[in-house]
Amino acid sequence: MIRGIRGATTVTVNNETEMTDATEKLLQQMIKENQVQPDDVCSIFISVTEDLTAAFPAKALRRFDGWSYVPVMCMKEIPVPESLEKCIRVMMHVNTKLSPADVKHIYLEKAVSLRPDLQKQNH
Repeated sequence: MIRGIRGATTVTVNNETEMTDATEKLLQQMIKENQVQPDDVCSIFISVTEDLTAAFPAKALRRFDGWSYVPVMCMKEIPVPESLEKCIRVMMHVNTKLSPADVKHIYLEKAVSLRPDLQKQNH
């Protein structure tokens, strides 16, 4: 079954190093918590808020051994008024036997405010 694994994080500045490092940390935790192997991944979509333009956060995935052939796409999040700033969101499409309730969605930094209901469930 293909399931979506969600994740999000924030950065403090529009900087390539900070964006890539924050994305790497987020992806690492998503992969670990859900026991994801690269061959099980169909694709990964990464969106950023309009205030993040310094880098493609997908570069972080290229730091991982064995993940070279996973298709990744970056895009801009819609600019909703009052939305969380400097936010990087990930949607990982994975072949898994996990039920929807067992998938662990990961929210870091200020992004924990996006889905507090899932934070309680994952701890």
